[in-house]
Amino acid sequence: MPKTKEKKPVKKAPKKSTSEKNDYGAKQIQVLEGLEPVRKRPGMYIGSTGTTGLHHLIWEVMDNSFDEAMAGYGNEITLCLLPDNMVSVEDHGRGIPVDIHPQFKKSALELVMTKLHAGGKFGGGGYKVSGGLHGVGVSVVNALSTYVKAEVKRDGKLWMQEYAQGRPKAKVKPLKSIKGTGTTITFQPDASIFETTEFNIKTIISHLRQRAYLTKGVKLIINDQREKGKESTFIFYFEGGVASYVKHLNHGKQTKHPNVFYILKHDEESNIDVEIALQYIEEYYESVHCFANNIINPEGGMHLVGFRSALTRELNNYARQKGLLKEKDVNLSGDDVREGLTAIISVKIVDPQFEGQTKAKLGNPEARTAVESVFGEAIKIYLEEHPRDAEAIIGKCLIAAQARRAARAARETVLRKGAFEGLTLPGKLADCSSRDPERSELYIVEGDSAGGSAKQGRDRKTQAILPLRGKILNVERARLDKMLANNELKALVIALGTNIGEGFSIEGLRYHRVVIMTDADVDGSHIRTLLLTLFFRYFPDLITKGHIYIAQPPLFRIQIGKKAEYVYTEEGKEAVIEKMTKEAGQKKTHKQEEKKMMEETEEPKEGEPESETEEMEVSGVKVNIQRYKGLGEMNPEQLWNTTMNPETRVMKRVTIEDAQKAEEIFDILMGSDVAPRKRFIQTHAKMVKNLDV
Repeated sequence: MPKTKEKKPVKKAPKKSTSEKNDYGAKQIQVLEGLEPVRKRPGMYIGSTGTTGLHHLIWEVMDNSFDEAMAGYGNEITLCLLPDNMVSVEDHGRGIPVDIHPQFKKSALELVMTKLHAGGKFGGGGYKVSGGLHGVGVSVVNALSTYVKAEVKRDGKLWMQEYAQGRPKAKVKPLKSIKGTGTTITFQPDASIFETTEFNIKTIISHLRQRAYLTKGVKLIINDQREKGKESTFIFYFEGGVASYVKHLNHGKQTKHPNVFYILKHDEESNIDVEIALQYIEEYYESVHCFANNIINPEGGMHLVGFRSALTRELNNYARQKGLLKEKDVNLSGDDVREGLTAIISVKIVDPQFEGQTKAKLGNPEARTAVESVFGEAIKIYLEEHPRDAEAIIGKCLIAAQARRAARAARETVLRKGAFEGLTLPGKLADCSSRDPERSELYIVEGDSAGGSAKQGRDRKTQAILPLRGKILNVERARLDKMLANNELKALVIALGTNIGEGFSIEGLRYHRVVIMTDADVDGSHIRTLLLTLFFRYFPDLITKGHIYIAQPPLFRIQIGKKAEYVYTEEGKEAVIEKMTKEAGQKKTHKQEEKKMMEETEEPKEGEPESETEEMEVSGVKVNIQRYKGLGEMNPEQLWNTTMNPETRVMKRVTIEDAQKAEEIFDILMGSDVAPRKRFIQTHAKMVKNLDV
């Protein structure tokens, strides 16, 4: 009989007690003391540990100084960039209190610098208005810095305390007797937390210039002392407040009226200060920026709603009274009165209610009432007192209304048989089989040749291809009706599925990744810029929501023997050649083997387009360099492997860090005024490398 294996008795594990089974108890609750949570999760407090979060440290310290200035204490703030990535911010405000706090038995200065929710902005009467209520405060700057020094001029003495990673080195102590008041905070970001600790002077200037416009009559000095012999100083002082800001935004643009409307008034009923400036220009888009307590609100809020309501109402009333709108005419819409409008809306409010940590939107209902009342009355008086300006503004709005009606008719004609009715998509679109927008990608490809390769090489389940023939219309210089007459743009609008203009809805977006794929030459760059202009002006939500990408096709194919590598930058070419020749040199044993390798060199496949090639010898090894000037030079397999395969491709996501700066750049590059564009090219010409003409 066959032998059977003897079964060994199975040992049963001892029963666990209830407490052992559920090991989530009081022991697992971790309490982070002081500023430990900030160092543990810095992204929760400053957004990120990249350059945005790094510069946020400066904004937090500067906010305190600007709050003092808004409260009427001190009219000069100095920012110094020092060697070793240190920053110093000095103001002439009242100085952070240094006396002993009755509850915590510590100096108020130490509490402000080391406690997350300590400050004079939480209803204690320290500030009438401030931008810091939802801010993370100087204590977070302290936590994320290797070294911080706080110096306070107050009560006739200079007080000082130093910190290392948020911990005080010693108690607050007076150093000497001194006149005046103010606070100086010096800090050095912690390199172990941030991806980089190098500050960008252009980012700082752009942000703080804006703050200077919003804080009327305050002198702002920026000293860059990081490099000896290359020190620089920038001074901003704007007596005109937001009116100066509007002039700055409209610099170099053709204005519809010479005067900038400006109002600064305190609304007694709501206890809100309202400051508004506006001017119309010869453009087709609006540029409106909203602020509450000097904090920018990218998504607007109640103050924007009040402004728009009053503007539309008062312009319609004036047009009716003066006979510019007949009885049979339809009222001007909100879109009509906002075309070509540049405006700044700034409110100072005691208890701001922002939506979210980013303060993107102001939620105070009383802000709407205050702005609508103050601005409505002021714009009514302005129109009566400046009849020429009023006539120019109303004329601009009437033309916009005509264009809007024409655009609506064009849009209905274009889209009636389009995707919005659930019917046919553009014939040139090779759609993907997936109907899940999150998994679907749309490649906008330059030229029919590249479009053919992309269609053959793509993943048909998730990747759709839309080839564009030639250069699309520059939408910076065209209204919507003219734009929709362009066949290439018409096909793109239908393919996206979002509609456009008044009917735009991001919920209809058919692809959550829209990828611009153009050649690596001058024409390709121009087409990419034209497409980005289109998205920036007519589909801004696609950029802000992170749906727009730029494909990065390779510039070179480096081949030695049978081995080939793709290179995406000019800088990387030499490094790859050096690495490959070194590897090939180690394998080569004699000339016969070298000859055999060259005989086995891969030839272009049949039907594959020839491209610019170069042969060179490096350390006795022959190198074949293929330069791709166009996507059409790659066969479908190469295009998939290098540019479209999700596992190997390189793509850049398009973002907007500074909407105002982005608007200026688009206006310079794509606007109708030639002079600013010429200056831009002359300024940046030396930065261009390997220009293909």
